[in-house]
Amino acid sequence: MDSESWSSSPQQMGYPPIDFRAELNEEQFAAVTAPDGPALVLAGAGSGKTRTLIYRVAYLLEQGVHPGNIMLLTFTNKAAREMLARVEDLTGVPRRAFWGGTFHSIGQRMLRMHGEPLGIHSNYTILDQSDAESLLADVIRGVDAFFLKDKNNPKAKVIANVISLSRNTCQSVEDSIKQFSPYFHEYIPDFEKFYEAYQTRKKQQQVADYDDLLVYWLEILKTQDQIAHYYQDRFQHILVDEYQDTNKIQAQIVDLIGSRNQIMAVGDDAQSIYSWRGANYKNILHFPDTHEGTEMYRIETNYRSTPEILGFANDIINQFDAGQGFHKVLRPVKEPHLQPMMIQAMDGREEASIVIRRIQALLEEGRSLSDITILYRAHYQAVDLQMELTRENVPFQITSGVQFFEQAHIKDLVAQIKFAYNSNDSRAFHRFTGLLPKVGEKTAEKIFQTAFQEAQTTGGHIASMFLTKKVVAKVPKGARDHWESLAATIQAVVKAASSETPSKIVAIAVEGWYSDYIKTLYPNYLQRMDDLQSLIGFAQRFTDLQELLSQLVLMNSETSRTSIDPDEDQLRLTTVHQAKGLEFPVVFILGCSDGFFPLKRAIDRGDLDEERRLFYVAVTRAMDELYMTSPRMTQFGGNTNIMDPSRFIQRVNPELYEVVRLKRYSSW
Repeated sequence: MDSESWSSSPQQMGYPPIDFRAELNEEQFAAVTAPDGPALVLAGAGSGKTRTLIYRVAYLLEQGVHPGNIMLLTFTNKAAREMLARVEDLTGVPRRAFWGGTFHSIGQRMLRMHGEPLGIHSNYTILDQSDAESLLADVIRGVDAFFLKDKNNPKAKVIANVISLSRNTCQSVEDSIKQFSPYFHEYIPDFEKFYEAYQTRKKQQQVADYDDLLVYWLEILKTQDQIAHYYQDRFQHILVDEYQDTNKIQAQIVDLIGSRNQIMAVGDDAQSIYSWRGANYKNILHFPDTHEGTEMYRIETNYRSTPEILGFANDIINQFDAGQGFHKVLRPVKEPHLQPMMIQAMDGREEASIVIRRIQALLEEGRSLSDITILYRAHYQAVDLQMELTRENVPFQITSGVQFFEQAHIKDLVAQIKFAYNSNDSRAFHRFTGLLPKVGEKTAEKIFQTAFQEAQTTGGHIASMFLTKKVVAKVPKGARDHWESLAATIQAVVKAASSETPSKIVAIAVEGWYSDYIKTLYPNYLQRMDDLQSLIGFAQRFTDLQELLSQLVLMNSETSRTSIDPDEDQLRLTTVHQAKGLEFPVVFILGCSDGFFPLKRAIDRGDLDEERRLFYVAVTRAMDELYMTSPRMTQFGGNTNIMDPSRFIQRVNPELYEVVRLKRYSSW
């Protein structure tokens, strides 16, 4: 059975009619029963957005709309499965009867059916991210055999990210680089050539990457009028979830399919936090302007949070200037509880101690660890807390990546410092040498042994042998430019290790070869550089390099958990981005200080709107209790910085939260 053959209504299947008025609040009911025509449903945090969407589908079915005439678009496979399953449970109509799923899943379906005029056969295959990057690397080598061999040039993964962002924002490669990656301006002609050759190669091989699924879907609608008209006639109702997260290409697809029919865009402009991956905040903000006759429906009754938390959240989001967002006021259903608390701390270590003490008190009050979630803007802001939790034997899991000291770029840098301290540490040598092109375990060992023997013969330090003829001869030709720069950095770190402070030693390693390396390797290198700069600050706590290295190794091993029992009661640590869409009884937000939240980069750019929305998202994850910690001082990049409480909190009415000042050794 498919959407073409389905003909029964829920009542014909024996399901009783739904009492929409009884099962929905007034706001939800108005949106669910909206008449034909474009509609914008502003669904605030915790207001029952998903419930509204599935009841909208049920209402359309009861009105006699064929399920095959409904398109339901979401952003994740998990959300799509959950939504279609709930529709089936509610109405009895099988989920396969609808055109529902992610933009990409519907795009691949469209491309299989209608891609021939674009040169895409129905049996094309889809490249995952790894395969796409590998193919692009092959293409780059075909266009310029020496480009990827040059240590100063961006790697294929970074170029792939630049190309992807340009496509999803419907910009040229040049314009995308100017907006998102100005440090790659000199490579614009190269990137453009690689992009053109990459597109040609994919068609030759009849493969498509994820971006193609959207790009070609849009091209089909723009160039094949008969097909476009068919779908415009067919889909009488198009429902788009999380509309604030659409990028320009997705918004164009929706508009072309729904040009003569009903589009219901559901979302919350206050939760638009993904511009860095191409989401266009203006899509939802200007929806009423670009869709004549739009009716707006506001769902503002919040079932998640206490009145105190919502009062605080409302004041945050209404800090925006007029025209920067839709005015909204979340209204509570829950009974009053505690005011949000802003707790001032001297630094990250005291911040961690305060959080631990409050968690222990919450456990004594009857909470479980799984009730509690720690949110932060960036990974490095949770280093001290991870250390303190480990010392206190508090089980925790990080759901937005690995522990700080387990991250690849942290381990890469630490390996350089370990080798500088102990030149016999061949494993550390293998770690950083293996980063070079064409250097595997065997080659790294040959280089190490040759340098070791040279040092034995001459009586010099092994690092001083790195640029001798015998050692360089063991380095593959494709890695020799890299090797020269790496060798110079290691030699500088070795020299510093005999006389400089641990912080200075780490700084030399960070500022040397490795900072250029990660710039060309990682699309998110700015975030990784923040992590490395925080490592310099961490090293300031130590006067002895051996002590620093011992602590780094211990923290890496102690916080590493190879397996996590899903049934174990444990604390959750995560970035705010990864927490979007979730809710937790008790929330701690770390680093609520200017420079941390909002990030210093955002302050320097004057780009605070999305940071404010992200803070709003963090606050509205809390159901019962909200704690915000504000360290006064941080050691970052070797400097001690004094920070004020986050400007987002300072602008909130002080009557809406409580400021807590604790003495270091006081009980909570």
